[in-house]
Amino acid sequence: MDILEVKEKVLETMKAEGRPLTAGDVANITGIDRKLVDKAFTQLKKEERIESPIRCKWQPKE
Repeated sequence: MDILEVKEKVLETMKAEGRPLTAGDVANITGIDRKLVDKAFTQLKKEERIESPIRCKWQPKE
């Protein structure tokens, strides 16, 4: 699974859950390796596609 697929899966999971999630939450829900999820989170933050309404938890930007 390449990083683009991981990023899309992370966003899909966040939208489906409908609540702010940690990288650990996403890894547990999807079964994707935590290191890949962390890498996707880092890129999504840089691209400003996710935001943090609660410390250490993230959600897709509207």
